[in-house]
Amino acid sequence: MAMPFPSTDAPTEARFDNVPKFDDLDRLSIGDIADMPPDLLLALQEAAATETARVKRLKDRFEAALAQRYGAATEAERSAQGKTSGTVRIEDTGVVVIADLPKKVTWDQDRLASMAARITASGDDPTEYLEIAYRVPERRFTAWPEAMRDGFASARSETTGKPAFRLEARDR
Repeated sequence: MAMPFPSTDAPTEARFDNVPKFDDLDRLSIGDIADMPPDLLLALQEAAATETARVKRLKDRFEAALAQRYGAATEAERSAQGKTSGTVRIEDTGVVVIADLPKKVTWDQDRLASMAARITASGDDPTEYLEIAYRVPERRFTAWPEAMRDGFASARSETTGKPAFRLEARDR
């Protein structure tokens, strides 16, 4: 797809008059987007961030309105079912409203470690009751003395995640 790229000599404001806008990206190939000039990519990245923030703000307002409209009724239904969390359904003029209130459970790690030690001391295997995971925060690992790091190195593997790119104008 031939794309009109502006001359790099034109002032920035005028350069983007005849170029793809953020809403045009779904009609362009990844290659066409990748071939855009860096300042256009920067402008599109800024447009994406603005649009993301706008959509999040609208979604938050919409969800707040749903909570205002249905919160009391769904909480009453949950209470009538003897629930403190979980999913309930109510109906509003032919529309089924499904309200989920997830349960969040946290465990005191020190107490669990103490209980695991007591289970072990009684001759049982704590892994029959608990999931035990060992982790070393990377900041802590890199701060250790070299001899300590060397002892743990064989238990450590490193992978990478998805690459992320951020563009900034040079004068920022």
